[in-house]
Amino acid sequence: MEIIPAIDLINGQCVRLTEGDFAQQTTYDADPLAVAQRFEQHGVRRLHLVDLDGARAKQPVNLPVLERIARHTGLVIDFGGGLQSEQAVRQAFDAGAQQITAGSIAVREPETVGGWLGEFGAERIIIGADFRNNFIAINAWAEQSEWTLREFVEGYLSAGATTFICTDVSKDGKLQGPALATYQQLHHELPTAQLVASGGVTTLADVEALAAIGMHGAIIGKAIYEGTITLAQLQPWL
Repeated sequence: MEIIPAIDLINGQCVRLTEGDFAQQTTYDADPLAVAQRFEQHGVRRLHLVDLDGARAKQPVNLPVLERIARHTGLVIDFGGGLQSEQAVRQAFDAGAQQITAGSIAVREPETVGGWLGEFGAERIIIGADFRNNFIAINAWAEQSEWTLREFVEGYLSAGATTFICTDVSKDGKLQGPALATYQQLHHELPTAQLVASGGVTTLADVEALAAIGMHGAIIGKAIYEGTITLAQLQPWL
């Protein structure tokens, strides 16, 4: 299972939100590059980089930060936030992202994202499956769509997607443990989907449990910044 630390960006700084709420923001470091380099020094290979300013602006805002991290580390970066057009996706790739995550647009405009899968390849386009109460959440998690998590993932598997970041919105940033039962059921029903758990990963036991049920990856954010999981503890996976 891949361990994928997260860096969320507001005003070029490394922050975390609770349940995606901009009013519940904690700033952890003014220099995201230093954070990324620290991850790499501990053996981390992947980075989940989220442009929260871009998500609000509906276009990438923090591309210079992406460019700096890509230039000064060897991390494989997946970038998300504000990617609403093919031009924006190309900008992210040009700035150094190896992959992008398609979030709300994957719900609103499946034909557009299907085109990206065809144009760039499934290995470069990750589908963001943000969910609350087993339904896909959209528009900065403020709205619930009509799609269940399984229907959404199954539909994109049919369209050629392979990798899905499944974020339990109700747990994100709360350090209360991941949605193990949901992930286990989804993995059982759709075994070919490469599922990455996101939201609530808090302890080493959570990481071990996610690995045991066959998750492809686990995104860890606040737990690392708050010290409930240390990079040293994650060495067996790195």
